[in-house]
Amino acid sequence: MSSIGQIPGTPIPPSRRLLTNRAFLSVCLASTTLAVAVLCALIISVAVDGWGSLSWDFLDSFASRKPEKAGIKAALFGSLWVVATCALTAIPIGVGTAVYLEEFAPKNRVTRFIQLNITNLAGVPSIVYGIIGLTAFSRMFGVFRLDEPVTLGNSETFWFLQFPFGPSVLAAGLTLMLVILPVMIVSSQEALRSVPATLRQGSLAMGATTWQTVWRLTLPAAIPTIITGTILAISRAIGEAAPLLVVGAALLIFRTPENLMSSFTVLPLQIFNWAGRPQAGFHAIAAAAIIVQLVLLILFNGTAVALRLRLQKPLQ
Repeated sequence: MSSIGQIPGTPIPPSRRLLTNRAFLSVCLASTTLAVAVLCALIISVAVDGWGSLSWDFLDSFASRKPEKAGIKAALFGSLWVVATCALTAIPIGVGTAVYLEEFAPKNRVTRFIQLNITNLAGVPSIVYGIIGLTAFSRMFGVFRLDEPVTLGNSETFWFLQFPFGPSVLAAGLTLMLVILPVMIVSSQEALRSVPATLRQGSLAMGATTWQTVWRLTLPAAIPTIITGTILAISRAIGEAAPLLVVGAALLIFRTPENLMSSFTVLPLQIFNWAGRPQAGFHAIAAAAIIVQLVLLILFNGTAVALRLRLQKPLQ
């Protein structure tokens, strides 16, 4: 007799299988219901606390020591600048790395070692990337002096650059790029693997080169799934606060970024700053800032879904 009273090799009765299936389904439904209920409770609580503080003045005002006059203009523009910098650097590097590893790189110990490290990096805490960003981008390993940076261009124009980057928009964007890059590479690889191998074989049999097959067939077929993974990764970057705090983001700032070397703050840090204050007025505007953050995420993800559906139609 086995430990569960079933003779080895004897089929499980249909009634027992049905009972097991129903029990497992009940556990899944209960877990999902509990998670959704908690999420709804949090959203309703935030909406109740912050809805009254939402106004155009709140969006168009800078931070203040008085909650009735405080706004998120600097944090909102800072988030847009940082996320745009992150996306413009992470997307080509992430997709390009995935294409190389899947379509061109030889399958040997070196590529397997690289793949293993990319997978492991996806689980590294974001605060670690903040330390890397501080060392590599903000201070550039001490190669340049912080008090006498090397500058290129006029600091009042968009085309201004300095070395080291310091606590700037560019340093923050590159740090968030490190945070989401492993996730983007893995998701892009999975998208490329989902393309049937017969399409590649047929293209190569017709005389196309490997690059022509990837550029005209494999990559267009995988773009909808790549977009999904990219949007999810960038959505994570929008809500990150810890690595930016390490890089040197300001908690209180009274201007919007003018170029990539400008100082900045972001919505998660502004929310963290207000939520930590004892006054109830700051808690209310922190809830209002959370609502704005949620709206941005919904708009961002909605745009991604629309693009994915639009790109899928020609492929079908």
